[in-house]
Amino acid sequence: MSKKVLVIAGGISSEKDISLQSGKAALEAVKRLGYQASFYQLTDNILDFVQYLKDNKPDVIVNMLHGRFGEDGNIQGLLNLMQIPYTHSGCLASALSMDKHTAKKLFKEAGIPVATDKMVTLYDIRQNNTLPYPYVIKPNNEGSSVGVFIIESEADKDMLLKNWPFNGGTVMMEEYVRGREMSVAVLNDQALGIVEIVPASGFFDFHNKYTTGGARHLIPAPIDKAQEELLKEYAVKAHRALGCKGMSRTDFRFDDTNKSLPPRIVALELNSQPGMTALSLVPDIAKNIGISYDQLIQSLIEEATCEK
Repeated sequence: MSKKVLVIAGGISSEKDISLQSGKAALEAVKRLGYQASFYQLTDNILDFVQYLKDNKPDVIVNMLHGRFGEDGNIQGLLNLMQIPYTHSGCLASALSMDKHTAKKLFKEAGIPVATDKMVTLYDIRQNNTLPYPYVIKPNNEGSSVGVFIIESEADKDMLLKNWPFNGGTVMMEEYVRGREMSVAVLNDQALGIVEIVPASGFFDFHNKYTTGGARHLIPAPIDKAQEELLKEYAVKAHRALGCKGMSRTDFRFDDTNKSLPPRIVALELNSQPGMTALSLVPDIAKNIGISYDQLIQSLIEEATCEK
């Protein structure tokens, strides 16, 4: 009898809608692959979810949750307790990948170049306790470029302060590295390839990521072989530094604006549960080397584990 595979999606993060898109696409793949497929839309009612798992006893969970509470170790911890194998990374790796500041420390220790950053509060910015312009302000634990602002001038800073979108606490301030946006997919410790993302306008924000025509994907990325191999090496190192398993995607800046110097490469963050929608990067990268969407999903299912 084929495995009972449950796809979970939704959740309560700012990436709920994207998660549902990923989940529905994954569900169709699970069906095509011949598994016993079912779908659960997660809400904040965890007791109902636990009861559903007890009643239906899935063999594997395909975790298509994105953002906080879904890819930050919380659900992973619950599934570990219930001893239900699930796709993607475990509890600690998931938590580390969602904490950008901590992840970058581990990247640096692994020999991966990173952009300068610091954790700041609203008070710090008001007191000019900042990095030199230009810099980026972003939440430390969100994905999909949610809440990312590029601050290039005093006017930009004043506008951000007038419309402060963050609910207290600290945010990450990071030097803005000019140049090109690159992303590298890793599956089971192997780099699949590199995409250059060219936004239709501005930068690769939430709108451009998930709007048809919002960005072009250049695959393979138009860079030389040595640079390609270096980016792949860094992505695999990042995957291993955080202890990831299954699939991940690491985002980089590739600054070749000064033609008299070698390109500067910096790792920005690792996504331990990359989007799997029709517009997502990892399926596009995999397709370029002959790996179909269904094959990606099958690999995740067959490699699914839980921590004992």
